Formats: sequence, structure tokens, C-alpha cells
Amino acid sequence: MPTALITGGHAGIGLECAKQLASRSRYNLVLAGRSMEQINATAQQLRTAYDIRISTLELDTSSLSSVRDAATKFRAMLDTGEVASFEALLCNAGGYFGGPLSYSKDGYETTFATNCLGHFLLIELLTERMGDNGRIVFTASGTHDPDTADGKMVGIVAEPDAIALANDGRDGKKPLSAGKRYSTSKLCTILYAYELHRRLRRAGSSIASIAFDPGAVPQTGLLRTMPKPVQWLAKTRFMKWITKRVGVTQGSISFSGASLAKVAADPAYRNASGRYFQSNNGALSDTRSSKLSYDEQRALKLWNDSKTLVRLQPNEESVQLR
Repeated sequence: MPTALITGGHAGIGLECAKQLASRSRYNLVLAGRSMEQINATAQQLRTAYDIRISTLELDTSSLSSVRDAATKFRAMLDTGEVASFEALLCNAGGYFGGPLSYSKDGYETTFATNCLGHFLLIELLTERMGDNGRIVFTASGTHDPDTADGKMVGIVAEPDAIALANDGRDGKKPLSAGKRYSTSKLCTILYAYELHRRLRRAGSSIASIAFDPGAVPQTGLLRTMPKPVQWLAKTRFMKWITKRVGVTQGSISFSGASLAKVAADPAYRNASGRYFQSNNGALSDTRSSKLSYDEQRALKLWNDSKTLVRLQPNEESVQLR
């Protein structure tokens, strides 16, 4: 049976995706995340419900050492046969970090470290071990597009400059707002997805790199750090009606999770590399991302600067991604 590695697969959209992969696509799973207590409990529930092989990995995407440790353990799983036929990597974990500006253990702004650098490094470390028809799926967000209601709702994106984003607020400079940090991290996610697609094709690889927007889902991490009244209001029917009227992309845990699984495993999406799929009002569509997301020079700079920030070593860089 094929195996999918899912970051953040123990809750929200990631958990619903895991259920779909287990029940419909018959994938074995590797669930990766920070809280091993939660991950192990979820893994046991899925084993009981679907009778598949499920492994777990401790992985904090904000920590480069944690990503390296998790990648080493995952490669060992492949070598020993605990995990076979690595066919899907779902870069799903992430978060919205409101409140005071904070930095990761590596000294990088928390939003960019968590939503971008950790997954970037994981891809570099694991792509070589994927099957020929593997898929790498990035969970993105419509907030990356300033020409849409989604993009205006949280904060208009800043320049996707990895060095500046990683050091946001340093040297006495005014930091970006939490919303801008989040939306810009999602723009970077799509730039990564498209640049990865180009690199894989130049290398003659058939691995797919896909960007997926689950739509606005109030129950997920975007609202977790917001005031309780805001969290409550966002989940009401009235607020859903309002956001729909103004054009905000609407998602749900059930449909968006199922759509993520479909993009990752359904044969219909085998040739979907380099594209952007959006879950909106119960429909999954192949659509255009923002104008800026197709800027190849910005994507190239983002990729190379990210290699510097994660301190990628020559023996770590995937041959397919050079």
C-alpha cells in the first residue's frame, strides 16, 4: 500500500484528510506534529477505524533541528520497511500567530519559520525518497491574493523576501502585522510549490507539486490566537453569510479535508503539478492564484534565500531540486 506523510494530520483539515486517505484511497499514514500525545491518540483511533498501518513522527515545523530529526527518522522507517512506497507528502501544518512578535528557536519570525521554512527543508530532505509518481501538496490560502476578498480580509501581502520575513521586526524596524505575516507566508507557500514544479520537471521527475487552498474554515488554526469573542463570531451562521456575500472563499473541515485527500491521491490529479486548486462552497476547482505568485524571479530568490536560512548542506540537497 502507498504511504502519505501528513504534517498536522491529527486535527482539523489534516485529520479529515487522513480519514479520507485511509478509508477511500487505502493509504498507510505517517502523522507528524508537535504534540505526540495528541498524535498518538489520533493514530490509535485511525488504526482501529480503518485497519491500516499508521506511524507517528514528532515534528515542529518552526524548528530546523526538529525537521532534520524527523526526516532522519522517516528515512529510517523507509529503510527498515516500516514505511513502504512513499507516494505523498502533505505540507499541511501551519498557523496564524497573533499577539506580540515572536521568533523560533533558530531566531526566525515564528510565522515564516512555521509556515514556510520547516516545510521547505522537509521537502529538500525527503524528495529523493519519493516514488516516481509521488505528490507534494502545499496547503495554501486565498489570503495570498490582494485582488480578492480573502486577500483584503487578513492583510495585504508584503514582498515575499525570505531574508526580510525571517528577520521581521529586527534592528528596530516596524514589524508587519500578524495578518500580513500570515498572508505573505501563504504567498511564499505557492511560490515554493510552483518553483518546486519547475525544478522537478527540469530534472526529468514526474513527482507532482500542487498548491491547495482549503478556503476559510473558522474551526482551524487561523482563529486560534484571536480573542474568544472573535472566534465565536466567526463560527456563527450570520458571519458565514456575511463573508460569503463579500466574496470570501468558503471551506469546511469535511469538504476541504476530503478535497485535500483527493488532490493528494486521486488518479484524476496525477498531472496536476504546478497548479492551484481551491475549495469553495462545496466545489473543488482548478483556478488561478495571484499575479505575483507566478513571478519566477521572485520564486527563485525565495528558494535560494530559504536554502541559506535553513543552512542546507550539500549532502542534504535533493539532486532533483538543484
